[in-house]
Amino acid sequence: MNDTHGGHDGHAPHIAVSTIAALGIVFGDIGTSPLYAFRECFSGVHESHGAAINQTNLVGAASLIVWSLLLVVTVKYLFMILKLDNKGEGGILALSTLIRSTLRQLGGSDPKKILLFGLAGAALIYADGMLTPAISVLSAVEGLSVCAPVISHWAVPLAVLILVGLFSIQKFGTGKVGNLFGPVVLVWFATIALLGIRAIWQHPGVIWALSPWEGVSFLHHEWKHAFPLLAAVFLAVTGGEALYADLGHFGTRPIRVGWFTVVLPALVLNYLGQAALLIADPSAIDSPFFRLAPESLQLPLTILATGAAIIASQALISGAFSLTTQAVQLGCMARVRILYTSEHSMGQVYVPVVNHILAVSCILLVILFKTSSELAGAYGIAISVTMTITSLLFFSAARAVWGWSKLKAGVVTTMFMVLDGAFLAANVLKIYPWGWLPLVVAGAVMAIMLIWIWGRSRLYARIMEESLPISVLQNDLHKGKIHRVSGTAIYMSGKGLQVPTALLHNLKHNQVLHERVILLHVMTLDHPMATPEEMLEYEDLEDGLHRATLRFGFAETPDVPAALLNLMPENARFQPGKTTYFLGRETYGVGTKSTRIDRLRLSLFAVMARNASAATAYFQLPPGRVVELGAQITL
Repeated sequence: MNDTHGGHDGHAPHIAVSTIAALGIVFGDIGTSPLYAFRECFSGVHESHGAAINQTNLVGAASLIVWSLLLVVTVKYLFMILKLDNKGEGGILALSTLIRSTLRQLGGSDPKKILLFGLAGAALIYADGMLTPAISVLSAVEGLSVCAPVISHWAVPLAVLILVGLFSIQKFGTGKVGNLFGPVVLVWFATIALLGIRAIWQHPGVIWALSPWEGVSFLHHEWKHAFPLLAAVFLAVTGGEALYADLGHFGTRPIRVGWFTVVLPALVLNYLGQAALLIADPSAIDSPFFRLAPESLQLPLTILATGAAIIASQALISGAFSLTTQAVQLGCMARVRILYTSEHSMGQVYVPVVNHILAVSCILLVILFKTSSELAGAYGIAISVTMTITSLLFFSAARAVWGWSKLKAGVVTTMFMVLDGAFLAANVLKIYPWGWLPLVVAGAVMAIMLIWIWGRSRLYARIMEESLPISVLQNDLHKGKIHRVSGTAIYMSGKGLQVPTALLHNLKHNQVLHERVILLHVMTLDHPMATPEEMLEYEDLEDGLHRATLRFGFAETPDVPAALLNLMPENARFQPGKTTYFLGRETYGVGTKSTRIDRLRLSLFAVMARNASAATAYFQLPPGRVVELGAQITL
């Protein structure tokens, strides 16, 4: 998402420093996949897999994982998708806004399906945000069953304790501990690579897994179990989407350097090492990752794995906070309380309501499923759908942003869809018994966003119906019909040439108007950061009436007083200490002519609006200088 913008390509003080920092933020999720991915290819928990644990099958499974990493992560994401950044920001929501804004600039229509795809992808990432911390932490502490079987029954309570601690420290921000993430993850990757080399040295035959033919022949030989096997293989690439979502942290170059120099070699060596271990000792299938280590090092490895899992979880949690901030800014979600935890990095945010929901969800999942193998049954389907949506959006992006022909965009998209379609079809088998869970969560989140967007558009249309044109107010002011008092009043208004409802109510009840009135509209742009030139549009309407539009990027903090102080022209005589902000506080009624579905949607919209955080905090207005005027609006 958008933790820092200082590390974009060409701006990093040193590529090595940026790469090590990127390891902790970007690769934590995919870096902890070896804890459970290879085991799930042959795990006895899922009897439908059925593949025998023999040298041919083990080499074949390792080959499938290696080539999935190469084709999905390297080719699709690192070489193609990462180039589709929205002025430095990545992620499916940023991609959909990039496509929509480009199409509008080209004079085309704004297709609603692009917005729907973006919202669906964002909703699925929330579902993944529930599952990733749970499966990562649980699979790490399960190392206790190998190094200390006597206390293995403490795995679930310990995982719950770690998750409680992890979510409890979110309010302090991740900036202070963020510098530790990179070095810890670097140690993690070095460790898993060495463990893999140790096992490969004893059974060098597994090197044949680097041939794609081994994977293809494995699928052909085990065709009866191909789909369950592919669903297990997919667990090895589930962090691929996070690479794109976290693009805004560092830019493409540190991500690519980190992947090719550290992450990919370490993952390949570890997966080959697990295959080599199982060739020698098939009984190690219960925990092939931890059994790679000598007995004396299994406890330190469990501690290191837990640290890596916490870091992987942190990246997902931070991503959920950043995604919420973007969704609120883009008008896809009701305003929620957002706390900025760093004075230097505006992307480091803490969203209490999201943190609490994720915490409760993760803890319940750990208690309910108890083992990472059981949880793996629900994990992966949300990401496979997200990756498929990203591929579909790639077609529109390649056409609109890069100007590709239909044929060129279609051929590349088809190649992506063959991979994504196979993994999606494999993961569909997980819907029963628990794969439906992340899909239901994502569906609920998407429904909430769609109802909010629909309700806002209906509210705006209603306000426009009932409001007066500015020209009427200008005439009354020019004729001196309205009594004026000293000071400046700012009324938050829509984008049209209408008098804000709050101003009409103030005139109706108080029958006075300030000598300087600023009608202020705040809007969010389709790109992350607004340039100084586009931030303010100002117009002097005479008779002490001014109209201003402030524009913020979707990754920026909408600090209205600071922006006005820095940007307003001198003739507006903006003085923060002598300015009163007037806001509307609407309550909503449901019209008698509305259909039953509309009444339900309007009721849900009204609940969300009532519980949305106040505009005072969202726009960072000084509370002592805000006046709220109520109004009843029938929708």
